[in-house]
Amino acid sequence: MKILQVMAGGDHGGAETAFVDMCIAMQEAGVDIEVVTRGNAVRVPALEQARIKVHKLPFGGPLDVFTPWKLGRIIKDFSPLIVQTWMARATQKTPNWSSLKTPQRYLVVSRLGGYYKLKNFKSADYFNTVTPCIKSYLVKEGVAENRIRQINNFAENTEDAPVSRADFNTPEDAPVVLALGRLHPSKAHDVLLRALVDLPGVHAWIAGEGPQRAELEALAKELGVESRAHFLGWRTDRTALLKACDVCVFVSRFEPFGTVFVQSWAAQRPLVVSDADGPKQFCHDGEDCLMVPKDNAAAVVSAVQKLLGDKALQQKLVQRAYERFQNEFTKEKSVSAYLDYFLEILQKEKII
Repeated sequence: MKILQVMAGGDHGGAETAFVDMCIAMQEAGVDIEVVTRGNAVRVPALEQARIKVHKLPFGGPLDVFTPWKLGRIIKDFSPLIVQTWMARATQKTPNWSSLKTPQRYLVVSRLGGYYKLKNFKSADYFNTVTPCIKSYLVKEGVAENRIRQINNFAENTEDAPVSRADFNTPEDAPVVLALGRLHPSKAHDVLLRALVDLPGVHAWIAGEGPQRAELEALAKELGVESRAHFLGWRTDRTALLKACDVCVFVSRFEPFGTVFVQSWAAQRPLVVSDADGPKQFCHDGEDCLMVPKDNAAAVVSAVQKLLGDKALQQKLVQRAYERFQNEFTKEKSVSAYLDYFLEILQKEKII
């Protein structure tokens, strides 16, 4: 099966990471993949290193007529059966078969990882969503349920060795909490910094990049925790970071899915997670994580202290979380779910 994967994408982000991971996973599963995306210093080299052909387009605003024209040429040349678009900009710029009329008919399948305005998805024939609630949102907005499939994001359980704490000026015997995600208000890294005030001796590694960096660094200094708050920048070695930490803290204000909780489960690290929209659909407090209210630094302090002081609780949560990872969130299960869905709708539309 030929699949064209299309994403405009920002410089960094969870969706961008998931996009690269899925493209590589599908290629490893034997799918003939090509990719269309913006030029990017992280995304493009990772795809090309995996020997995936990458077409770089600008994905500009309303005046950008080159991107849809060139996308049409790429579709004609590659002849995919499925064009999978990620987020609004990619879908807006992708012509569907009824407008392009290529010799090989194809379906545009839009992957939704958030609650987007559907006016930007007019070219989509089918949808897949990463959570049940996003699927329900589409149905409420008038999309037929038989045009939607909910498919989980995945994480890989790699054999990466833990990073060295010395690399981040962190004592070997200090407890370490790890936060993964863009430096953006939605990720609530400020809540972790405020919690750090009441977690003496605990070091926080914050792995991410984004518009809030200067603000967060200033807050760490204002709170007097700058020596224990380490800003690592955007990292591609998440498993190695997770294996080196004691607790993963993922307390976003807004999170439609939140692949970090799956990555924590895969790496077998105890998790403190907020009751943001995505995690609360999947995570179970006291079973596979400790769940805290959004914007509640005191609750984060309590949860981290509880985990650091109770090895038996850590083991219980990690064991159940890893079982759930293996049953619901592996690469193999996710790729299989996508390919089954694509095969089903292609047969339904009598394309194959």
